[in-house]
Formats: sequence, structure tokens, C-alpha cells
Amino acid sequence: MKNKVYFIIIFLLSFSANAQQEHISSFNALTVTYKFHPKFFLYAEGQLRGIEDFSYPDYYEIKGGVGYNLTKNHKPFIGIGRYGNYKNHIMDKEEFRVWLQDVIDLKSGKFKFENRFRAEKSWFYEPLKDVHSDRIRLRYRLNISVPLNADTVKPGTIFANAYDEVFFVTTEKPSFARNRVFGGFGYQIDENFGIATGYLWQREFAKSGNKNIHFLYLALNITIDGSDDKDYQFPGAD
Repeated sequence: MKNKVYFIIIFLLSFSANAQQEHISSFNALTVTYKFHPKFFLYAEGQLRGIEDFSYPDYYEIKGGVGYNLTKNHKPFIGIGRYGNYKNHIMDKEEFRVWLQDVIDLKSGKFKFENRFRAEKSWFYEPLKDVHSDRIRLRYRLNISVPLNADTVKPGTIFANAYDEVFFVTTEKPSFARNRVFGGFGYQIDENFGIATGYLWQREFAKSGNKNIHFLYLALNITIDGSDDKDYQFPGAD
């Protein structure tokens, strides 16, 4: 009986220690999709994340690119972005990134299955250490969305969204560097504005030890599309 009590106490202490180390982080995004041609569209996104402190941003992203609607369900894309990590309110690491992406959508009834393949090249600079480095990373995401109160996503539609994304780094070890799992909901307010929110679990794999990050995601999505056949895109936490 005493052994069982000791085991329970040790388990609770261990659980408590892990719970104190892990907390909810913030993930805020603003996205703009501008369809300026029947085949071409521009995409831009800004992000602020509070990883160590929910209310104080310590990471940002500014990125964008141009995509091509090869077909209604096939959209190649090329992107470019700048990223920054802060520690103790001081810039710790800067990143410049370019990527090639291909998105293939499959539909079954009301469900949409988005297959996203991405290849990235990044250049880093750590100003406090004056160190330069680079990285090549490959990503795949399966994103599933379904409208809940309509047959398709249109103004006034509530939808559910879930995805799993895996990250592989070719220039570092371990090669399997990250896994993301997301679940949430969105609402298409009108023809131009939509909102989305949800929970994102991110698992980081490293030689020094693995790490879990728990994000509360909140995004405002703006779509500018003058065509009659509108297609509302919700990129999700990226």
C-alpha cells in the first residue's frame, strides 16, 4: 500500500513539474488574399506570437508571395518572408526565407482535403553571437475542413478545421524536426472578412531534448476577389 502511495505522489509531482514548464502561448495572424487575375493571386501574412509569455510577443513573421490557379483544386505558390525571435526583449535570431509550394485539394461531399507540399531555404543571423547559418526544410500538411451550416464556405458560414503537419530538415539532425496538430473553427463574416480560432499543439524534436508548445490561435482573414466564382481560403496557423 505504501509503495502505491509513493508511486502516486511521485507521479503527481512529475505531472505538476511538467505542467509548470508548459503553458499556453499566443499565435495571432492577419492574412490577405488578393485575386487580381482569374489565374493569379497575391498572398500576404503578418504574425505575432507570445511563446514564453502569452501577452508579450517574442516572435514575428512578415511574408507573402504569388500563387497560380493551375486548376480550381491545384495551386502552385512561391513565397518569401522575414522572421524574428526575441529573448529578454532583445533580438536573438533573424531569418530570411524563400519557399516553393504546391497545394492539391481533394473533395468528398462537404469535406475538403488540402494536401500542401513545401520546400524552404532559410538563412539565419544571430546578432548577439554574430553567427550566420542556413537550413533546408521540407514540409507536408494534410488540412481537413468542413462547413457546418452550409454546403460550401460562403458569407455566414461556420466551418471546422483540423490538420497535421510534419517538418523534415535535410541539413540538421534529427531529420524529423517538428510535428503540428491543429483543431479549430472559423466564421466567414461576409465576402471579404473571415475569422478563425483554435488550438495548436507543436512538438519540437532536438538533440538537446524535445519540447511541446501549446498555442491559442486567432486570425483575421481578408479576401479581395472581384470574380463571380469566389473561393475562400483559410491558410490556418502557418
